Parts: sequence; C-alpha cells; structure tokens
Amino acid sequence: MRATRLFRRPRPLTLRAREELDFYLAISPWAIGFIVFGGGPLVASLVMSLTDWTGLTTRHWVGVQNYVAMVTADRDFFTVLRNTFYYSFGSVSLGVVLSLAVALLMNQKVPGINVFRTLYYLPAVTSGVAIAIMFAWIFNPQVGLINFLLSLIGIKGPLWLASQQWAMPALILMSLWGVGGNMVVLLAGLQGVPEELYDAAKVDGAGKWREFLHVTLPMISPVVFFIIITSIISTFQVFENVYIMTRGGPGTATRVYVFHLYQNAFEYQKMGYASALAWVLFLIILGLTWLQLRASRYWVYYEFEGETR
Repeated sequence: MRATRLFRRPRPLTLRAREELDFYLAISPWAIGFIVFGGGPLVASLVMSLTDWTGLTTRHWVGVQNYVAMVTADRDFFTVLRNTFYYSFGSVSLGVVLSLAVALLMNQKVPGINVFRTLYYLPAVTSGVAIAIMFAWIFNPQVGLINFLLSLIGIKGPLWLASQQWAMPALILMSLWGVGGNMVVLLAGLQGVPEELYDAAKVDGAGKWREFLHVTLPMISPVVFFIIITSIISTFQVFENVYIMTRGGPGTATRVYVFHLYQNAFEYQKMGYASALAWVLFLIILGLTWLQLRASRYWVYYEFEGETR
C-alpha cells in the first residue's frame, strides 16, 4: 500500500496549466535570445559607462565621472538635447496629425481605395538611406525640387540643409514621408469603431465634426496613444538621416543625441562616455514614457472599462 502511494501517477495538468506551459515554451526562444543577446550587452554597457574605456585600451574604473562630465564638461550635451526635443516635438506632432488625416481619407468606401492605401504605405518600407539621399537632392538650394516649385510662384526658397535656421525644419518635414506606417495602424483603429455609435450620434443630431470629436477620437484614442509613445521613442533615436544629410551641421543646428553618441564612441574613441550617454538617453525615454502613461488616464478611453483610466 505504501509503495503504491510512492509511485502514484502525477495528476494530469488542467487546461489552464497546459496553456501556461505552452505559452512559456513558445516564448522561451525569444526569452533566451533576449537574455543572451540583449540582457548581456545591457549589463556590459552599464559597467562600461563607469569606465574610461576607449574601445582599444585597458578599462579604468572612473565611477560616475562620465555622468558628471555630461553636465559640467560636455559643451554640446545640452545643445544636442535641445535639438532632439525640438525634432521630436515637431516630427511627432505633425506626424500624428498628418497620419490621422490620411487614415480618415483612406477609410472612405470608394473604388480603388486599396491601391491608394498601398501607395501611402510604401514609403514606410523603403530604405532609409535611399530616402535620405533623395531628400538631400530635394532640399538642394540650387537644383532642388522644393525651391524650383517655390520659384514658380515667385518665392525664393531658403538654403534648407545649409541654413542653421532651416536645417532642422527640413529634417522634420522629411520625417513626414513615412506617415504611412502609422496610417495603417490608425486605419485599423478607425475600422474597429462600431457603426452603432455613429448611428446613435446621427439620431442625436450630431454632424460630421461632432461625430469625429465625440465618437471617432475617443474610440481610437488608445491607438493614438500607442502611436505617440512609439513615435517619441523613434524620434529620440534618429540618426541615419542626420548622418547622411547634414553630419550634425551646419554648425550644431542638427546635432542630435544619437549622432553625438555615435561621434563620441567611434570618432572620439570615448566608448565609456558614449555608454553613459546611452544610459541617460534610456532614462530620458523612460521618463517621457512614464509621463505619457500618467497623462493617458485623462484622455485615453478604453471601451471595456467604460471610462478613461
């Protein structure tokens, strides 16, 4: 009797337990890959940020000296921070408005609308290097397309990328080229709005503008919130456009954070200091994301909760 109890078969897993086991088995390759190829480099970069390593020499422990040097010795730190905030604010605000406007147009039920949706989305999957080269030509002050079109109506175009005043606005305008990616996400949100809500609004005498303000916007607010978060993260990491088109110039007009980080790491051979810059960037993005999450409770509507969080 005692032997029977010792070798009793284990109880079969419940359906919930099997689903949990299958879930963890399914994500295990990703989890292992993240720990090995993501978590390891993260810890290494944190340790590296506390040294004066150049990438070639022996590492020497300097503690938080790199972080102190950012605000006391790096003359360009606050400049690149200001430029990055400027670029992010302009690109995100204009990008969200434009992508929403395009999504509203692409949500119309007209013949051939799928063709237009594809055409608007294509720039989002085009090579960033090719787009940067194309826009470097478009913004050329002598033979560029924009100044040529302005000359047709009697306006002398600015120097664009060669002007400290216009270089950053030019990069912001260029970022709008890829609104098709966010347009697709917003379009999915628009098509998920129940038609019954629009019917009820019409019964109450609401026009198109009131339908948009009181039905469409609240129902797609979680999608807009998602796009704002991801766009801010993306714009704070802008690099290739600046590297290819302006190299941070003219002067320091387009010298953004990641370009400054790249120069310190691979041009000035300050790998430890560049790692510290990377961690400060992480904290800035984390802080901005946290502020957005806190503010979302006042304007983001979740259908299943029946109110804003």
